Amino acid sequence: MYAIVDIETTGGKYNEEGITEIAIYRFDGHEVVDQFISLVNPEREIQPFVVNLTGINSKMLRDAPKFYEVAKRIVEITTDCIIVAHNATFDYRILQMEFKRLGFDYKRKSLCTVELSKKLIPEMESYKLGKLVRALGIPMSDRHRASGDALATVKLFQLLLDKDSEKTIIQQAVKTEIKKKVATRLLDIIEGLPSETGVYYMHNVKGDIIYIGKSKNIKKRINQHFTGTNNKSKKIQKQVAAVTFERTGSELVALLKESQEIKLKKPIYNRAQRRSIFQYAMSSYTNEHGYIGFRIEKADGRKKYITTFTNLSQAKHVMFKLTEEFSLCQKINELYVSKNHCFQYTIKECKGGCIQEETPESYNERAQQAIDKYSYLNKDMLIIDRGRHHDERSAILIENGEYKGFGFYSLNYQITNKDVLKSIITPMQNNRDVQHIIQSHLRRKNKLKIITL
Repeated sequence: MYAIVDIETTGGKYNEEGITEIAIYRFDGHEVVDQFISLVNPEREIQPFVVNLTGINSKMLRDAPKFYEVAKRIVEITTDCIIVAHNATFDYRILQMEFKRLGFDYKRKSLCTVELSKKLIPEMESYKLGKLVRALGIPMSDRHRASGDALATVKLFQLLLDKDSEKTIIQQAVKTEIKKKVATRLLDIIEGLPSETGVYYMHNVKGDIIYIGKSKNIKKRINQHFTGTNNKSKKIQKQVAAVTFERTGSELVALLKESQEIKLKKPIYNRAQRRSIFQYAMSSYTNEHGYIGFRIEKADGRKKYITTFTNLSQAKHVMFKLTEEFSLCQKINELYVSKNHCFQYTIKECKGGCIQEETPESYNERAQQAIDKYSYLNKDMLIIDRGRHHDERSAILIENGEYKGFGFYSLNYQITNKDVLKSIITPMQNNRDVQHIIQSHLRRKNKLKIITL
């Protein structure tokens, strides 16, 4: 967690300045989660050149709170944070000086966006905040006011995080946060984990697996386990002796691998995930007029469905989306109850299947397209996704509507040659849970490449 700070002062002799305005944005690396902005009565004169620069004068500060009145709020919003400022040496020194006057020892780690910018964007002509953000296309308002400067620093810092390919900023932040909360043993475990997509395995002192999980960022997820305060997290923290992992690159492969591993190994802390992960399903029927319709029903493990859903809300959302996408009828799909035509027909978004105005043949052609998109029943295909590194891809094999397994490849002939393809695919179990995982992923991830075999 970071506290992006900007402070305006009275100017004057070194260590005799006073704060006239302060802005703090609490920033989690992605977005601002809290903020504090206030004028401050410095109880001393403001230098004329500072008045000209900031526009803040003594009259404006007459009724402003004194520093001791805002000190508690500053401590709270910067707790467990790294102080980030443009020329952090100045802002951090001013804060420490003001707290020292109150008899309080204020200590935080700090990062300077001037130094970071020089390292990560070395080609810039100037590293003064105004010129730097202008050159980088970062919008800025209220220059030389605490809120405007601090907000520009937030945007600059976000850009620096993006440019920090070695992740040195993040690593420092993670260490700062977890050292306060995690025992040395757990800290050592986290140090060796990657911030990548994959499956992780928690082992006890005997080497037995006590928990299996998947994540798009293994290190971050393990850190959450080790800093969690619920009963399961506390038990894991006491028992875990090591964490091993397997990179997958693909979130879909990670989900499939996690599902199978949990069913095979039955770790003690994965009990909830051993049960089926879907409750509702979409089936098709043909009505008395010959139109193919879809309906939502409670999932039955003995039946084959077009697709399955985790809950009823998700099922209804997908049904409405499918109906709209393929210009189907809400009445036929049991989403709209009416003795006559559906409401969509009145606004010309239904072609009249509900009142037999459109032929069943024409309507069913689109209904079949919907089935083809949302189901892989009876299909032979490969789902191509990310690999474990940039020149590799993952391949998930479906034969006659059944999941066969997955593998990784780097050359196209490996998936066009059937013998080679069979050799790179790791055989996996086909069951209702993996069918649900694949179907729901296909619904959500439009960028997945599908190769029909």
